[in-house]
Amino acid sequence: MAGVRPVRRDEEPSQPTAGEDHGPHVLREYALLADGHRGALVGPDGNVGWLCAPGWADPAVFSSLLGGRGEYLVTPANPRFVWGGHYEPGSLVWVSRWVTTDGIVECREALVFPGEPRRIVLLRQIHALDRDAVVRVRLDPRADFGREPLREAHRDGRVWTARCGGLHLRHSGGERLDLTADGALRGQLRVPAGGRHDMVLEIATHPPDGAPPEPGELWRTTERSWRESVPALAGGGAQRDVVFAYAVLRGLTRPGGGMVAAATTALPERALAGRNYDYRYAWIRDQSFAGRAAALVGRYDLLDDAVAFLTDRLLADGDHLSPAYTVDGAPVPRQQELPWLPGYPGAPARVGNWVRDQFQLDAFGEALLLLAVAGRHDRLDDASWRALELAVRVVGDRWRQPDSGVWELPPRQWTHSKLLCVAGLRAAARVAPAALAGRWSALADVVLADAAAHGQHPSGRWQRAYDDGRVDAALLLPGVRGALPDGDPRTEATRRAVLADLECDGYLYRFRPDPRPLGDAEGAFLLCGFAAALAAWQAGDAVAATRWFERNRAACGPPGLFTEEYDVQQRQLRGNLPQAFVHALMLETALTVGQAAPCRPTG
Repeated sequence: MAGVRPVRRDEEPSQPTAGEDHGPHVLREYALLADGHRGALVGPDGNVGWLCAPGWADPAVFSSLLGGRGEYLVTPANPRFVWGGHYEPGSLVWVSRWVTTDGIVECREALVFPGEPRRIVLLRQIHALDRDAVVRVRLDPRADFGREPLREAHRDGRVWTARCGGLHLRHSGGERLDLTADGALRGQLRVPAGGRHDMVLEIATHPPDGAPPEPGELWRTTERSWRESVPALAGGGAQRDVVFAYAVLRGLTRPGGGMVAAATTALPERALAGRNYDYRYAWIRDQSFAGRAAALVGRYDLLDDAVAFLTDRLLADGDHLSPAYTVDGAPVPRQQELPWLPGYPGAPARVGNWVRDQFQLDAFGEALLLLAVAGRHDRLDDASWRALELAVRVVGDRWRQPDSGVWELPPRQWTHSKLLCVAGLRAAARVAPAALAGRWSALADVVLADAAAHGQHPSGRWQRAYDDGRVDAALLLPGVRGALPDGDPRTEATRRAVLADLECDGYLYRFRPDPRPLGDAEGAFLLCGFAAALAAWQAGDAVAATRWFERNRAACGPPGLFTEEYDVQQRQLRGNLPQAFVHALMLETALTVGQAAPCRPTG
């Protein structure tokens, strides 16, 4: 902070006019800041282009990602720079780095962790590494996806306070910022060589009380909390990425609640194809993936959060369990478009999700798999045991019905859904008392017999649906999850058929939606690529397992974040960012195939 001064008018480099757009960028260039209650995306220019407030599924206050006017820019005033950055180990503390023709500038940034439900604290710390640095700052919060500008802005010394929609803001360290005619705070700072400057932005549903927080203490709290929350891992070539994947899952999970599928909404899977969805909600399936991965790590906070969320939802909704909820268990809002936003190029802006009205049978199988894992680790209380028994009853009552399946398609008799329930029933039987175990195993046998009668292809493999003889990459998972005994020939026949039809350049597609070549209709699914690695490992092919793992692990940008789809031809990320269940399955795969291992205490 010491030594920071404003820039004289005759020193100012050329700069854009007020209101200049700073996005969007290709998805591979965005970094994530998250604190469990919300997430922010930071672009390569130093702009926070996405942040919902106060929670994951609330309207965005920074929405330039979708064409809204809200932004928070910290960037070198010298436009001649190249960008880079990295996460500090075992955390979601991001360091942007700009090498300019005048020197090197870094900006360290984080959401204070752990976060508070109704208050956001965003930290930004500018470092001038080798020479004096001139940095341009623009703070332009716009609540309700860009429709509510700042009002009642007031400066008291180095602190600005203001209102924005129904939110209260306080910004510390902005004494050199001025209020512009278009309602933004804007200015420039000169940071001396070797110096730093801290800025703290608070956004809350209530007025700020007390003195502005001290940046150093906020940083120490955040650093300590990440160290305590993210486990150490050892061995293998993927150690850093696996630790980071756990940090992403932790950052996307509301403490004691659900984990969002992604921090964003409406980012297109395919340009102009109408396939863009709101993923700022907690899918039942995703909780299962994350909880299983956390159990392999040997840390039970994420496992316990997933179990608690599923337990509450199963006991509350029973056979009307929705595929997805808000992170605090409320229904997902119905889908609607935001016509005042241009949207990310290639798709309109929209919020809400029609998945709330679907029946997905495999979600009950996933719930059983998660609860069984928790049972093996003695992490189930009485309520969770009741939830497990309830899930078994629902499977018994509804397994014959058509459902929308793992890919959320029109209801059919999806073979994957039946087999996932078989896997879940068998896993539950292994942790149940003998009297229940026998009945649950018998039910698994009945469901499996029906799938074999109607969902088995004449060639001896599983087929996509009872009325669809094609393959589907989702059919790799039931074998991995234990639906069939080791060595069952249908598992290997299915794996070979899936790879033969859906593999391209080391990536795997879900299925063929139409006669076009792979890649024309949609991108490869990274979840399926990691499933292929697990299936190869189960088949005893360690080389293929490692090859699948490494190929799909590379399908990210410099920050290391995955989306749901990967455009193989253009080497671009597609869909919402970051996709939680891809990080979860990458973590599980790395631990399974030996690319990382939990650190065990010695002595």
